[in-house]
Amino acid sequence: MQMKDPIMNIKLILSAVVVFTGSLAITQAGPSDDVAAAAKKLGGESSYSWHTTVVVPEDSQFKPGPTDGKTADSLTYVRMSLRDNTMEIYMKGTNAVLSNPDGGWQTLADLANDGQGPGRFMVGMIHNFQPPATQAADLAAGVKDLQETNGAYAGELTPDAAKKALSFGRRNSASNASGTAQFWISNGELTKYEFHVKGTISFGGNDREIDRDTTVEIKDIGSTKIEIPDDAKKLMQ
Repeated sequence: MQMKDPIMNIKLILSAVVVFTGSLAITQAGPSDDVAAAAKKLGGESSYSWHTTVVVPEDSQFKPGPTDGKTADSLTYVRMSLRDNTMEIYMKGTNAVLSNPDGGWQTLADLANDGQGPGRFMVGMIHNFQPPATQAADLAAGVKDLQETNGAYAGELTPDAAKKALSFGRRNSASNASGTAQFWISNGELTKYEFHVKGTISFGGNDREIDRDTTVEIKDIGSTKIEIPDDAKKLMQ
């Protein structure tokens, strides 16, 4: 039956357009939304582990080794290596304890009071530490135009995001920063991400050129467990 009221016809058409375009907005999430949702899903898991590798130029003075991390029950464990040295860190909230060269444990206050640059650097790095779920979300938010290609989501970092990644979150210590990032997702969950950053960082008044590739692989989602030594646990209480 044909409707005789033209105004009613227009209202019905406009309502259909609103419903249709609204549905498109809901169903057609962009790449940034996909990565943000995947990182959020990972962050909501009870536990997961990760493995980080960093590649720097052969002539770089600072050559970090691989890092292994775990997060479970609000506790985070990180084991990092630099040349022949290995450090273990347990973090919970604002508390953290670190292994020392004597085989014992020290607090952030102990490290900050050692009067040396490396100690202060480690304190700053721990204060700015981000677990993979948080770091990936932060990186994705800092990509100019995230696009899906060859099974990954990739794009160029904004100067500010590259600066933050280059200087471990200390925004004022880096300049001329640039970089890229890419992310891999499986079953709606983040499984791997990489970022490449380069620029200039000031250490003790001396400028150093940095060129760094970082790869983080996620594993053991929901099954990771952390056991903390009694001596370390007492220092965190």
